[in-house]
Amino acid sequence: MNDLKQAGQNQIVIFTLDESRYALYLTDVERVVRAVELTPLPKAPEIVSGVINWQGKIIPVVDIRSRFRLPAREMDPDDRFIIARSGRRQVALTADSVTGIYELTDQERVSAAQEIPFAEYVKGVAKIDGGLVLIYDLDRFLSLDEEQKLDAALSGAKA
Repeated sequence: MNDLKQAGQNQIVIFTLDESRYALYLTDVERVVRAVELTPLPKAPEIVSGVINWQGKIIPVVDIRSRFRLPAREMDPDDRFIIARSGRRQVALTADSVTGIYELTDQERVSAAQEIPFAEYVKGVAKIDGGLVLIYDLDRFLSLDEEQKLDAALSGAKA
């Protein structure tokens, strides 16, 4: 767990989906913005809801509800996009709300392998206010096949 601290990953951005709390490391997050209308992206993988134009860049919006097997719902005017950077690309994740940035203490950190060894997208777990907050690994959200389909779809959109 000290390797995470040394990497500067002791702060997380907490967001909600259906009243459950999730998180990304602050080092992965660029900005949180109000959700806007999506433009469909033909031939994109199912996990991609569409694209947005953010500061002149076309950014794919990843449907994390689908990835986490949560029920689908219509976008709400109060939803937020978390603009984040995976190792390979910039993406936007839709969240019901973003509750803020939280500084983790060593006592709040739990090994993801120890707590939930089956969770393939989880980078860490924190015990905050008596509940668990799963900290997700953005680099594992899209499979290699999904990455390739998204690259192809984005190339077609720019042509």
